[in-house]
Amino acid sequence: MKPLPRSLQRRSKQQGKRKPGSFGLLDDILPKVLFVTSEFTDFVKTGGLGDVSAALPRALRQTTDVRVLLPGYQQVTRGRQFTIVARIPAAAGLPGCEIGKCELSDGLIVYALLCPELYDREGSPYGDSQGIDWFDNDIRFARLALAAAEIAAGTVAGFDWRPDLLHANDWTAALAPAYLAWNNRPVPSILTIHNLAYQGLFGPERMPDLAFPDHAFQIDGAEFHGRISFLKAGIYYASHVTTVSSTYAREITTPELGCGLDGLLRVRADQGRLSGVLNGIDESWEPRTDPSLAHPFDEHDLSGRQRNTAEARDLFQLRVSRGPLFAIISRLVHQKGIDLVIEAADRLVEQGGQIAVIGQGDGKFESALYELSQRHPGDVAVRVGFDEGEARQLYAGSDFLLMPSRFEPCGLSQMYAQRYGSLPVAHQTGGLADTIEDGVNGLLFREPSPEGLMEGVARALDVYDSMPRLNRMRRAAMRRPADWRHSARAYGRLYQHHFGNLGSRAADEA
Repeated sequence: MKPLPRSLQRRSKQQGKRKPGSFGLLDDILPKVLFVTSEFTDFVKTGGLGDVSAALPRALRQTTDVRVLLPGYQQVTRGRQFTIVARIPAAAGLPGCEIGKCELSDGLIVYALLCPELYDREGSPYGDSQGIDWFDNDIRFARLALAAAEIAAGTVAGFDWRPDLLHANDWTAALAPAYLAWNNRPVPSILTIHNLAYQGLFGPERMPDLAFPDHAFQIDGAEFHGRISFLKAGIYYASHVTTVSSTYAREITTPELGCGLDGLLRVRADQGRLSGVLNGIDESWEPRTDPSLAHPFDEHDLSGRQRNTAEARDLFQLRVSRGPLFAIISRLVHQKGIDLVIEAADRLVEQGGQIAVIGQGDGKFESALYELSQRHPGDVAVRVGFDEGEARQLYAGSDFLLMPSRFEPCGLSQMYAQRYGSLPVAHQTGGLADTIEDGVNGLLFREPSPEGLMEGVARALDVYDSMPRLNRMRRAAMRRPADWRHSARAYGRLYQHHFGNLGSRAADEA
């Protein structure tokens, strides 16, 4: 066996004897990363952030001692045993809290920030059951970010684990790098932007309660058009900024998709401090073994797909048809181009297609889709809400997935669809452009408009009319690599760049 590199030997001596229950020398020298997020699919999820936060830390565990920190919502603490490992005092208008620790069945360690007055509420992580944002979201997520910064800085009394690097996700954790900088704590940090459109904007009068220093409210800091921007603060102070696809990393440096932050992001790109790392999907997305599917199948035997299509039509009460089944599995919001589908739907049905929709969001889109289903009974079906089992069955039974998003940082739906042999028909933007090879494992159109969408639909109808070509594209889609290993390697390299060369051997062998 080759000796460890000298850098690893030095780290071993610094760490001293390993504690009971650790994995040995290599475990002791792995870079320690605190992964800070507002969602974690095992407990609570409203979108793709939850999926990423649950999957990426697990993919990183071979080369990184990564642990997750999130708020102690009801969905997190209910029915689970968290051991109190530290207490954090109040700061400015941020109440004191406790840190609970829980080890999941696969060994991943999760810390919950326990503060009932902030997090013990019915509703989503961000708002009540009516979709109205909590009035104190600035306090709730500043408390999370400051706790993360204090853990990273090693200033939490009694906390026996100190990360080498802090990885914050989206605006809800974005103040953590800022708090490190404001308190002169030289800990490297990474901020991942999952959607630049959500920035966490609040009035400057909130600064005293948020433990903001006065000098932070300037253009070179957290100020954004007279308001506080949590996300801008994170971008400004983080050691490195990532987003969830290479194309989106380029797009957000433009005025069209930069949401007013394109200038700062161009500076970070020019400094080599902005990069795109494509998300993956977890291993449960496997049509051979998915218990949600009525009929398992794989790329070598697609006959099961036909039976799943019949099952999906029955599930959504669609009539038997020789035409293709188009799926929409999405939040029903403007970004996703739902209005484009509504405008083009009559033409799609006239040309022999059917549409099945799963999602929820803007009430006007929900109502318009319902009216569309009333106009085309048996050919258009809408399920407002989300049931994952039904969604998986629709991925496996649909012929095409419509994704006319105006912008899409990464997108997971197109990768789920590809894995299950449903070909995405998508606007050429962000992660859609990075994951769909036009005419090979899906179809892309350039203009986010009803006409652009219908051009994509016309091409889909041509593909559907040629069974050999359709099946060739389905197999190519199902074979596309989409697991988390590539993402984990990319983040591992990024961690090592900021942390040093420690753990590089483990990363190379992964």
